[in-house]
Amino acid sequence: MSKIRQIFYIACSNFRKWHKNPQIILCFLLAFIFCFLLSDKVMQFALAHGTHLQGLEAFIWTFGDSQSVLAISILLLLLFSGIPDLSNEVPYFMIRTDRKVWMMGQIIYLILATFCFMLFILAATVFLSSSRAYPANLWSDTAAILGYSEVGESLAVPAFVKVLELTDPYRCTLHIFLLMTGYTVTMAGIILFWNLCRNNGGMVGGLVYSVFGLLMNPDIVAKWFGISMERMRIANILSGWISPLNHATYYMHSFGYDNLPKLWQSYLFYLFTSILLFVASLYKIKNYPFQFTGT
Repeated sequence: MSKIRQIFYIACSNFRKWHKNPQIILCFLLAFIFCFLLSDKVMQFALAHGTHLQGLEAFIWTFGDSQSVLAISILLLLLFSGIPDLSNEVPYFMIRTDRKVWMMGQIIYLILATFCFMLFILAATVFLSSSRAYPANLWSDTAAILGYSEVGESLAVPAFVKVLELTDPYRCTLHIFLLMTGYTVTMAGIILFWNLCRNNGGMVGGLVYSVFGLLMNPDIVAKWFGISMERMRIANILSGWISPLNHATYYMHSFGYDNLPKLWQSYLFYLFTSILLFVASLYKIKNYPFQFTGT
C-alpha cells in the first residue's frame, strides 16, 4: 500500500504543476478552439435549416473521421513534451522511493491526464452545441439529413449511414471516446519512451506516429500496393488494419458485414501497444542518466 500511495502522490505532484502553467493553458485553449472550428460547420448547418442536434452529435460528427482525431491528438505533443518530469523535487522522490515507483507515477499521470484531456474535448463540443441540443438517445433530423444525402459529404461531415442505422448516440459517443483515448494514450506512451531514449526524442516519435497514421489512408495504400480503383475496398480494409489512426476512427470498423477490424480488436491493439511501451519505459528507467539543473 505504501508503494501505491507513493505512485499516486508522484502523479498528483505532476497535476499540481498545471496551476498557471502557460503551456497547459495554451494546450487546452487550442483544444477548445479546435473543437469550435471543427464543430461550427455542423452548428451552422443546423441553424440554416432550423433543425436541432442530439447533445452528443457535435462530438460524434466532429471526431468521426481520422483527420479530426489526428488534429486534436497533435496537441498531446504540447501537453506531454516534458514527460518524464525532471524538476528539482525529483531527487527527493528518488531518496524516498525507487526508479520504478517514480516511473509508475509518471505513467499514471500520463493516463489520467490523457483521460482528462478527452473529457475536456467532449465537454467542449457538448457546450458549443448546447443551444440547439436535446438529451434523448435518438438521432436528430440534422444527422438524418447529413447521413442520407450528399450534404454531409459536401460539408466533410462524417455522418455515415451505417453509424446511424446500427448504433445510437450514447453508445457511439462511448466508443469514439474510448478509441480516441486509446490512440492518444498510445501516442503519449511513445513520447514518454523516446524521451527516455534521447532528449526531445519524444516529439519526433509522436510526429512519426501521427504521420504514419496519416499516410495509411486508403488512397495512398492503393497506390503503394498497386490496387486499382475498382478494388478500392481492399485498400480500405488494409488501411483499417494497418493504420493506428484508422483504428481510432469509429466508422472504420466492422459492423458485421465487412472485413474491417472489430471494436474489441482495436481496443486490444491499443491496450497491448500501450502496455508494451510502458513496460519498455520501466526497463529503460533502470539505466536512465538523470541530469538535474537549478537549485
